[in-house]
Amino acid sequence: MTTSDARRRSQTRPVRFPEPIELTLGAALAKKASAVTVLDLRRAAAFTDFFVICTGQNVRQVKAIADAVEETLRKAHVRPAHIEGYGRAEWVLIDCFDFVVHVFTPDTREFYALERLWGSADRVEVSDRGDD
Repeated sequence: MTTSDARRRSQTRPVRFPEPIELTLGAALAKKASAVTVLDLRRAAAFTDFFVICTGQNVRQVKAIADAVEETLRKAHVRPAHIEGYGRAEWVLIDCFDFVVHVFTPDTREFYALERLWGSADRVEVSDRGDD
């Protein structure tokens, strides 16, 4: 892998995203989501522009993160087209057309490995909000 490939595949903040994604990141981090990652799929010929991927340590935290994201987006007048997986809460998917939020338990995230599946996407690791 060349240096430019490595940079394209994994960047660090302070990349700025569209406001709904920034709001989503803030909501997830406020609920202590871990391993928060944004995949920029605009050059990957995908069905959406971005994936926001994060982990909750258990199903209770996954639901809390999903609830916070949904509430934050609702206040910003962003209505998800579809929410899936909330009942089992091992993988909650919130589809907002231009971006999709994936909230996983650790084992489920490792099993599905979306970052590997969408390996051609630009990737931004979001560790905290201290860069704003």
